[in-house]
Amino acid sequence: MRLIIIRVMSIPFPQSPGALSQPSLLRQALSALGELLAADDTGVSIIVVGGASLNMLGLLTRSTNDVDVLAFAEPSDGTSVILTPPEPLPSALVNGIRSVARDLQLPADWMNTEVAMQWRFGMPPDLADDLTWETFAGLRVGLAGRQTLITLKLFAAVDTGHASVHMQDLCALRPSHDELTTAARWVATQDAAPEFPTLIADAIRHVISHA
Repeated sequence: MRLIIIRVMSIPFPQSPGALSQPSLLRQALSALGELLAADDTGVSIIVVGGASLNMLGLLTRSTNDVDVLAFAEPSDGTSVILTPPEPLPSALVNGIRSVARDLQLPADWMNTEVAMQWRFGMPPDLADDLTWETFAGLRVGLAGRQTLITLKLFAAVDTGHASVHMQDLCALRPSHDELTTAARWVATQDAAPEFPTLIADAIRHVISHA
């Protein structure tokens, strides 16, 4: 079975077309997609980061905009996965995404591969092992864990600034010193610019002072 790594971002639903702001609404959309895959006799496993993982794990509750596919993954020894870039998406998944978008009034690109540019710089450590799994018929969803989310949020916050939703999420998560240290170690590998360590330190100071 092929696994796919995805970041799902929630959208307000059904109040506003294209919205999945609550864990129950995210699960409704994922269930619909899973049923379509099962009807096609297809099984797909995905890994979710971002707002959906935050919501579904109960770490935070907030709305987001789309579902970002970060990677494919293949089973290795039954307990871990091998990650690969996410293009092209399997046709059954593409068709299912379109059908769910039509039926639930979501944007056509409510799942997309924009976040896959991260492959140019590398994945966070232990991503494939930091997962909580949920199953929706033909769709198996691995929710990225707290440390992975903190790591990705710190990187995004350094890039987008103190006012960004990424910084807001990071502050709301109230990460520990150890969690921030682990995150910063990976984030520091993502940019060789001499000023980058200063930007990381500044972001961490902001988190500590606002968490």
